[in-house]
Amino acid sequence: MLCFVYAGLLAAGVVQLAHAATNNTINSQLRLAYAGDTGMYVSWNTFEKLARPTVHYGLLPNHLNMTASSNVSVTYPTSLTYNNHVKITGLKPDTLYYYLPEHLLHMNSHCPYTFITGRPAGNPAEFSVAVVVDLGTMGSQGLTTYAGKGVSENNTLSPGEINTIQSLEKFKGGYDFVWHPGDIAYADYWLKEEIQGFLPNTTIAQGFHVYESILNDFYDEFTPITAYKPYMVGPGNHEANCDNGGYTDKYHNITYDVSICIPGQTNFTGYRNHFRMPSAESGGTGNFWYSFDHGMTHFVQVDTETDLGHGFVAPDEPGGVEGEDSGPFNTTIDAQTKWLEADLASVNRTATPWVIVAGHRPWYLSNANDSGTICWTCKDVFEPLYIKYGVDLVLSGHAHVYERQNPLANGIMDPAGLNNPKAPWYITNGAAGHYDGLDNLQYPLMDYSRFGLDTLNKTYGWSKLTFHNSTHMTHEFVASKSGEVLDLATLYKARK
Repeated sequence: MLCFVYAGLLAAGVVQLAHAATNNTINSQLRLAYAGDTGMYVSWNTFEKLARPTVHYGLLPNHLNMTASSNVSVTYPTSLTYNNHVKITGLKPDTLYYYLPEHLLHMNSHCPYTFITGRPAGNPAEFSVAVVVDLGTMGSQGLTTYAGKGVSENNTLSPGEINTIQSLEKFKGGYDFVWHPGDIAYADYWLKEEIQGFLPNTTIAQGFHVYESILNDFYDEFTPITAYKPYMVGPGNHEANCDNGGYTDKYHNITYDVSICIPGQTNFTGYRNHFRMPSAESGGTGNFWYSFDHGMTHFVQVDTETDLGHGFVAPDEPGGVEGEDSGPFNTTIDAQTKWLEADLASVNRTATPWVIVAGHRPWYLSNANDSGTICWTCKDVFEPLYIKYGVDLVLSGHAHVYERQNPLANGIMDPAGLNNPKAPWYITNGAAGHYDGLDNLQYPLMDYSRFGLDTLNKTYGWSKLTFHNSTHMTHEFVASKSGEVLDLATLYKARK
């Protein structure tokens, strides 16, 4: 491929390169997100605030003849970088574009990157999506071949084992985008990792350096994927919380100090700054709830952490099970569920027959006695709408296990199973991997369970959804270390 440098790009990057000498572990963290099928958000990080973040793009690698700019260059206390966001509009759907932002770090020149815009609603061509939940940084500050005190050996990697990020990169030619509904990076584990002897101790005042270092490690590791594939995210509890504060870790017998809360670590601060999701395009709110069409499928991201409404206290709001001081993010009462009902009611099931919803927390799982894992309030708020509007599949994580369940409605199994059920199909896959690894399922598994993997299996993995046509959709659990499909099931819906 022909590489080139605009003179303006090179000159503009001098200040960034000077800063790189003291921040040489941080890269540009380039990432994409759909903005409808004719738009794309391009985001990246710099050490300085940009007055005019700009992206050059075009249909040929050596002819980036179009530009898009914004004035969005944002940061927060304790962050080491600025997050720059540019929305490109007026693109052709399902089309390959070449692009290159200005002020990328650690480079004097670079070949342009590429993205493919979204498939227009109604496009009947088969496509696949990669789904990960509860995925943290890998390597020396996260999931690796060893861990600290109290972490099971089953939850570490074997020498030379391929981790989930590496697996997603290896197979990135086989899916259109990555969907990550919550718990991103696990940077809030920094103090836990120090207490357990995995990371060297630091002072509380300097703790933000460790937190931001873990966060930046994760985004850097994911860049080979997110620079080319849209990265659609949702909120999880680890985007909200001071994991080191306010509770006792019953598994490791550690009580965390509630006073140790870094500004960027609380109330989804880093998450809100780092991403831009298509909420404006779908009438949603921030990076918290939104929807988008892609080919024959309508995808919906919901927020199980805040803004449940209906008089329910959400897990990450004051008084919730996580005890955080987070949200709400919309001042209108019941804003999320009103939006969700309107969104589901407006779906054109002829153009997009498949409706898939993701939220971080499950309410069906073989771990029913754990109030910190099962979100019954989420069930009360969301499930009636999923049943009413015929949602096909509900994805979650939070529990660091994999469990595929029978379609369910109000806790009752649909007798049709996967052969044209009326009830939504539930799958929980929080087995992507992070510092202290996997959890246990409760045995015997619940009656509605059809397949499960947990810490006993010592296997990290991700989900691959394939939409074959209007009637058949397949879910696969892909083992990261081998690429082997350990579980496969196909849902059939009788549709014309």
